[in-house]
Amino acid sequence: MPTLNGKRVAILVEDGFEQVELTSPKQALEEAGATTQIISPKSGKVKGWDHTKWGDEFPVDVAIEQANANNYDALLLPGGVMNPDKLRTNQQAVQFVRSFFDQQKPVASICHGPWILAEADVLRGRKVTSYNSIKTDLKNAGANWVDQEVVVDQGLVTSRNPDDLPAFNRKMIEEVAEGKHEAQRA
Repeated sequence: MPTLNGKRVAILVEDGFEQVELTSPKQALEEAGATTQIISPKSGKVKGWDHTKWGDEFPVDVAIEQANANNYDALLLPGGVMNPDKLRTNQQAVQFVRSFFDQQKPVASICHGPWILAEADVLRGRKVTSYNSIKTDLKNAGANWVDQEVVVDQGLVTSRNPDDLPAFNRKMIEEVAEGKHEAQRA
C-alpha cells in the first residue's frame, strides 16, 4: 500500500452523508499517513446517516467559506442521498469541488456523491460509476456511466455503494499517492 505521509485530503460533507462512506475512507487515508479534514457549509458538527437512521455527529474542521483547494492534495466526496443533494445547491461547495479539477488533483466519490460532480460540470467525457439511481443524471452531465465496483479515470475514483468500499479505498489511496493527473480537468 502506498504511503500518503504529508498528503492532506479534504472531505466535503453536509448532514445526511452515508456514515460508513466517510468513516471507512477517512480511516484508510489516515492509516496510509494522510491528514484529513472535514469541510462543510454547516458549522460545528455534521450528522451521518447510518443506512436507515441518523448516525453519529462529526466535528467540522473547516467551514466551506474558509476552505481553499490549494491547501489540499485530494478531495473525498462521500454519498448518501441528502448530503450531495444539499451540497449541489451550495455555490461555494460546487466551486470548491471544481477547483480540484482545475488544479488536476485526485477526487474520490462514492454512491450518490457524484451528483455534486454533475453540478460542478466536470463529468463530460469521463468514465464513472455511482449508485444506480443517479446514472441518468451523470449520463446527462456527459459522463460515460458503467456498472463496476470501482472506476478510475485520470485521478477521478468512483464507486457504487458501501459494498465497494474496500476497492474504492485501495484505488483512492493509489491515486492520492500518484498526485496530480494532467488529464484531470474541469
